[in-house]
Amino acid sequence: MTGQSKDSFDAPGAACGPNAAHDASLGRRLIGGRSVRWDPPQAQAAYAAGSWVRETLADALARAASDTPDRILVVEGGQRLDCRALHAQARRLAQAMLARAPVGSVVSFMLPNWIEAATIYMAATLAGMIAHPLLPSLRDRDLAFMLADCDSRMIFAPARFRGHDHVAMLTRVAAGLANPPAVIVLRGDAGPHTAYERLFDDDQGPACQPPALEADAVRMVMYTSGTTGAPKGVMHSHNSIHALLRQIGREWRVEPGDTFFVPSPISHIGGSIYAFEAPLLLGARAVLVERWDPDEAVRIIDAEGCTHTAGATPFLEGLLDAARRAGSRLPSLKVFICGGASVPPSLVRSGAEYFERAAVSRVYGSTEAPVTTVGVMDRRDIDHAAETDGRPGIAHVRLLDGGGADVSEGEIHVKGPQMLRGYLHPDDEATAFDAQGYYRTGDIGRWIDGDHLVVCSRAKDIIIRNGENISPKEIEDVLIDHEDIAEVTVVGLPDPRTGERACAVIVPKSKPGPDLDSLRAFLRAQGVATFKIPEQLAIWDGLPKTDTGKVLKHLVRAELTRPSRET
Repeated sequence: MTGQSKDSFDAPGAACGPNAAHDASLGRRLIGGRSVRWDPPQAQAAYAAGSWVRETLADALARAASDTPDRILVVEGGQRLDCRALHAQARRLAQAMLARAPVGSVVSFMLPNWIEAATIYMAATLAGMIAHPLLPSLRDRDLAFMLADCDSRMIFAPARFRGHDHVAMLTRVAAGLANPPAVIVLRGDAGPHTAYERLFDDDQGPACQPPALEADAVRMVMYTSGTTGAPKGVMHSHNSIHALLRQIGREWRVEPGDTFFVPSPISHIGGSIYAFEAPLLLGARAVLVERWDPDEAVRIIDAEGCTHTAGATPFLEGLLDAARRAGSRLPSLKVFICGGASVPPSLVRSGAEYFERAAVSRVYGSTEAPVTTVGVMDRRDIDHAAETDGRPGIAHVRLLDGGGADVSEGEIHVKGPQMLRGYLHPDDEATAFDAQGYYRTGDIGRWIDGDHLVVCSRAKDIIIRNGENISPKEIEDVLIDHEDIAEVTVVGLPDPRTGERACAVIVPKSKPGPDLDSLRAFLRAQGVATFKIPEQLAIWDGLPKTDTGKVLKHLVRAELTRPSRET
């Protein structure tokens, strides 16, 4: 079964079976100065279904500022931002952006879940620029690659966060780039760069005319770990995000006045839409927290009357334990969405049993195809909520075998109006889509009871730790340059706390080889982000390989998970 919904992105009568001919209309189109994937019949169907509209998020903000100026949109600690203030701040900041960079530029921000991020995100939108959220946990290596890759013209960052000196890091990175972005620093000494507040105080001269915006234009680029080592820039338009929010509003029982509790990073697709889009497009409110603290989360959810939240396994686990300690059943909570890593069915059942009102459900998606399945919102159907990843929503899902035939268990292919509008570099799309324009997820799934999907395994070589994607090849490419390493492979192993942990298996050039501490220090010195650094090390005499020299990672994992194995 394909999981086809009534709001299908496929045009009526469009060929979509395994033997369908290649649709000659599939191609690219230049919109707002960016080349995007474009399929006219599917675009027509998306507009007809209301998944795509002619309005942009800028229109939604202007309307909210006019109609409900005092409505609170975003909360962080004691700070509250209403429609009037966000509109005024975003307009002023957009003027400062346009004075420094042309329309269509990429504006990066590597911020924690701070309230200023909402203003930056909206200002980039009003200025006709492309927002580029970055994890504040990234370090020199990733940061330099991404800023150069997307030709970022501005980057907003904290002065310091969690003990890390971002000003010093950005100074180093900018010095190494041929065309560095302007660096804007928040909440601290800006050093040689520009303080955030100055953008609102400076006299920019004559006001720049805000550009006319197209709903099909790219408005956000977000990098995702790939299997080829280098991250890839995923492009989303106003409309792909609008389709996503329209689906979330309908499927997750969002009503005007609801409140999203947002502990997930705003640099992830999930965190960004809950924090920036849901307040304007769904009439909701977002409560941001910069640091996950389960006990504080329970206090905030009860105090703010939060109705929706989402997170990986550790978030649900921690929230459930903290709620029990506090003696609160979180009566305001309507929905807890689990995703980003393997979620034990028993944990979903425990959450649904304890939280007196909430639907607790697994969902499946990616940066490329967010919220492919919408979970199960009926509390009475706990079996499907706990044991499956739910049914598809507006996405059209197919499971295909190696020959392209539909099967009950196979690689998950997805197409829908919330799907990416392409990668920043079209060359990255060579194997990402099939002939009918479906995104090839690289995950293996099977149908349960006809229309519920279970993700069984990953065909792609990706480790998911605490909801963060880690490319093993990226780490292997760095480690192979270590002077004491002859061969290396990095694999993901099950971990009850984080979902998976990374283990580096190395063949040293001479015994005994490096220890874990020195290996981790080497990676940090190369600018690798801490969350990507392996937590486990194994020293072997050799790696199992095919006749052509490819490492057999499944045998490595099997050996490492044997109870008697000494690493």
